[in-house]
Amino acid sequence: MITAALQLQTMESSANQIPLQDIQAQAPRSRFLSNVVDKVRDNLVFRSKIWAELNGAMGDLGTYIPIVLALTLSVDLNLGTTLIFTGIYNILTGAIYGVPMPVQPMKSIAAVAISNSAEFGVPEIMAAGICTGGILLLLGVTGLMQLVYKLIPLPVVRGIQLSQGLSFAMTAVKYIRKVQDFSKSKSGGDRHWLGVDGLVLAIVCACFVIVVNGAGEEGNTERDGDDINLDGRDQRPKRRGPRQIVASLPSAFMVFLLGVILAFIRRPGVVRGFKFGPSSIEVVKISKHAWKQGFIKGTIPQLPLSVLNSVIAVCKLSSDLFPGKDFSASSVSVSVGLMNIVGCWFGAMPCCHGAGGLAGQYKFGGRSGGCVALLGAAKMLLGLVLGSSLVMVLKQFPVGVLGVLLLFAGIELALASRDMNTKEESFVMLICAAVSLVGSSASLGFVCGTIVHVLLHLRNWRKEQPCPAV
Repeated sequence: MITAALQLQTMESSANQIPLQDIQAQAPRSRFLSNVVDKVRDNLVFRSKIWAELNGAMGDLGTYIPIVLALTLSVDLNLGTTLIFTGIYNILTGAIYGVPMPVQPMKSIAAVAISNSAEFGVPEIMAAGICTGGILLLLGVTGLMQLVYKLIPLPVVRGIQLSQGLSFAMTAVKYIRKVQDFSKSKSGGDRHWLGVDGLVLAIVCACFVIVVNGAGEEGNTERDGDDINLDGRDQRPKRRGPRQIVASLPSAFMVFLLGVILAFIRRPGVVRGFKFGPSSIEVVKISKHAWKQGFIKGTIPQLPLSVLNSVIAVCKLSSDLFPGKDFSASSVSVSVGLMNIVGCWFGAMPCCHGAGGLAGQYKFGGRSGGCVALLGAAKMLLGLVLGSSLVMVLKQFPVGVLGVLLLFAGIELALASRDMNTKEESFVMLICAAVSLVGSSASLGFVCGTIVHVLLHLRNWRKEQPCPAV
């Protein structure tokens, strides 16, 4: 009887026992999931004070808000859907990359839509975004984007960054000096000196940012790095002087908050027009004609800019600002491709990453993926609660204040070109930047800069060849 009980117990234990090969198969899977969770958690952890990260999240709004507002007014873009999808993109890219990777509008596609809204509407915009995203996804998956990244000379990349930064800065000055009609993408007369959107307000905001942030940090030093010991104990002095207090103010957030308050002051009755709840999300119907027009008028001019500024320049700038965070061009290309292949079908604005947005968020204190995750959460909340009715507030937002935020983002991007050490490198960079600015085409500047770079190398190679003996 005891023997029978032992045999029964042995049979039950063997039946309940998991086979060895199953344990071995489950162990790598559990380790992989654990590593992914740890990586995401680490990427979303703030690298500086929460106020600095929140401040950094405001860094690319000078680009985001004007373009989104212009598309909403001119072609009836679904603002609520765009806010929800771009918010999701912000959270995902922050979790994946661990740096303030921006999500910005595709500028060439937006420019075509704003200037020709009668013939280039929402279906054409979405077709252009899907085609551009599909090509970038293909380049990333096949590894061709990484090959392009390795072959493009650094002075040419710096030229693209310099031209894009100066373009942002000049647009910002136009926002500050001139009255803007975003629905037609045109500037009006000179802005009045006084008023809730006057020139004095913009100048005061710009001076405030300069006093707080100065010219920006040199290198990769973090705002709080010297105050925290390696064992995590706070080594900061108990009392801080006026200079430290001023430097710790979230300047961009305060300027943006001032703009929101002034928007409600300009039109107090805007609250009564709010319709609570998300906008309806529907699949966009795209005809054959819309596919054709979207590809010809939207994808073709946008693709070079996306490759150069949204992928190549972003990868280079991220490695400059965040040593050790070297992202492959293929990964960034796939990220941009997937955003548009998914979101554009539902009417979300075509998006990309941008070196200007990354520079702006870094300028104002963004150091982690948590920075853009905060921004993404705010976008999703606004999209779900207010939907497209938020456009009434954006229409009243002081444009001069947006110009101030865009100005410093552009200057920070242009400053990335200061590491050209030789006259030859600076020569190539300046030619590339000049052609890009005058021709309003990053692709044209890229071609000219590459040709000049090759010619200079051929010239130096000929000089190094030994003269034939007589």
